[in-house]
Amino acid sequence: MNFKDKVVLVTGAGRGIGRAIALAFAGEGARVAINDINPDTCEATAKEIVASGGEAAAWHADVANKLAVQTMLIDIEERWGRIDILINNAGVEPHKSILKLDEWDWSRTIDVNLKGAFICSQSVGRMMVDKGGGVIVNIASIAGRAAGLRDRSAYVASKTGLIGFTKECAREFAAHHIRVNAVCPGVIITEMTAQLRQDEAQLKKWLEDIPLGRLGEPEDVTGVVLFLCSDAARYVTGQAINVDGGKVMI
Repeated sequence: MNFKDKVVLVTGAGRGIGRAIALAFAGEGARVAINDINPDTCEATAKEIVASGGEAAAWHADVANKLAVQTMLIDIEERWGRIDILINNAGVEPHKSILKLDEWDWSRTIDVNLKGAFICSQSVGRMMVDKGGGVIVNIASIAGRAAGLRDRSAYVASKTGLIGFTKECAREFAAHHIRVNAVCPGVIITEMTAQLRQDEAQLKKWLEDIPLGRLGEPEDVTGVVLFLCSDAARYVTGQAINVDGGKVMI
């Protein structure tokens, strides 16, 4: 999967799955635009790529803020001329029951996880139309399929919506030679799941429900993402692919 000179924007690339995806694209020769709301982790990922001989730059921006996104895209276009691939990965996951979840947490989760994907897909999609095509991959979750999470109602709602949005994007964007798919990770070993993994009883139950018998690594997700963005997947669009060790089989 050679992405030499392709321009890839990865949101939420300061850590976890987003960072792993950015590093993987850089390793295949892509020019990687690193986005994150945390300027320190954002810069760290970009510097790591550059230090290894790759090409990357960092943009600190909130994907739920349309003006911030558009400003970022103008900078990227001025630097590299286009965006060939968009990875909507930025996300938040508050841990509260429905009875205790406040409106701010609900709104912020929907804004980042779903509205952010809409803003980026719309804005980058317009750029891709002008350039003749592209690829978008949304990082959803098996929580948006048939494996809801207790005390994660806002997260589940946002990821369920993201899968639906992926399909509608695929339908509308196909005429412009833009493919759109989603990847639905299971429990991946990242900072976001660190607190959950400290619950030994919960961890044991998770492992019992995973046929492959282990939690996922960020690198388990990157291979599927790179495949979906490659010419090998040129006839694949509108799909939501589980990467979960077999936990959800649909």
